[in-house]
This record gives sequence, structure tokens and C-alpha cells, in this order.
Amino acid sequence: MTGEDAPGPEASAGEELPSPDGLDLARAITRATAAAPGRPATPRRSGPTRRRTPPRATGAHPDDRDPQLLDTELTRLVASRGWELDLKVQGVFGRWAELVGAEVADHCTPESFAEGRLVVRTDSTAWATQLKLLAPTVVRRVNEELGDGTVTVVEVLGPHLPTWKKGRFGTRDGRGPRDTYG
Repeated sequence: MTGEDAPGPEASAGEELPSPDGLDLARAITRATAAAPGRPATPRRSGPTRRRTPPRATGAHPDDRDPQLLDTELTRLVASRGWELDLKVQGVFGRWAELVGAEVADHCTPESFAEGRLVVRTDSTAWATQLKLLAPTVVRRVNEELGDGTVTVVEVLGPHLPTWKKGRFGTRDGRGPRDTYG
């Protein structure tokens, strides 16, 4: 007998005969997986199950694991550490000549900034007096850069003077060296 003459199961009305090449099995598996997407085709086992974390895969969209721009990362670092005001203050110190003018900047330099107090050191007592008169203007210009109300007081210090005290003893109410050094 040949394969064509072999008796096979008879097909009843409206029922398909199984295909000898296995396509019917493939179609049945495809239909089963399409009916329940995301579920395994094999039956679930009973008992304790372990949760699996989904695999981390990068898609076409940006991700935290992708290389980031340096500007973006520095901005995030500065914000997380709270360095915004410190960086702005250092920017003001670096552009001091632009803010107060070249002539004033030649004779005074900012030393520190803390709690709304900007400390400026001058190279002579005459420039210390001049800067005390210009203090409201300096406060306004610095606050334009840093934000309103950041600097409340400009403390002006005179030049670093040499000490005249020699030894352990000194005189009270002495008249001093009689010079303003500047």
C-alpha cells in the first residue's frame, strides 16, 4: 500500500483532517499564545514562586543609563549639593571689576560672603571711606546678579596694617604711629 491508499481517519462534516506536515500543531500553539500574551505556553507549576525582575533593556528612548551631557550632570550635581548660591557668589567675585568698575576694583577686592554680609578689603583707608559711600550701589549691583535680598550689608575693611606691638608689654592710651598708611 502506498501513502495515498492508506486508510486514515475519516473527516466528518465541517471538520479538518490533521495535516501530516505538522502545520496544525504550529497553528494551535500560535492561537494559544495569542490568546494570552505574556503568559508562558506551558502550564504553571504549583508551589512557591520566585519573582523575576524584568530584564533591563534600552529602547529607542533616552534612559538614565545612556551617556549624559556634562552640562546636564553638572547642573544636577550642583542642585543636589545646594551649591547654586556659592557658585553665583564666586562668579560675582570673578567679575568684580565689571560690577564695581575698573578703578574701584583696582583698590578693593571681595574677601568673603556669609549670611548676607559681603566683606570687601581695600588697599588704603581713603578707598575704605570711598567704598563705604558706594556701599548702597554695590549692594544693588551685586543683588542684581545674585537675586534680590541676597546681600544685605557690605562690610568694608581697611588695609592690612603692620603691628607696632613689640614684646610682651605695651602702653595704655598710647598715641600710636600717627599714620594712616594710605
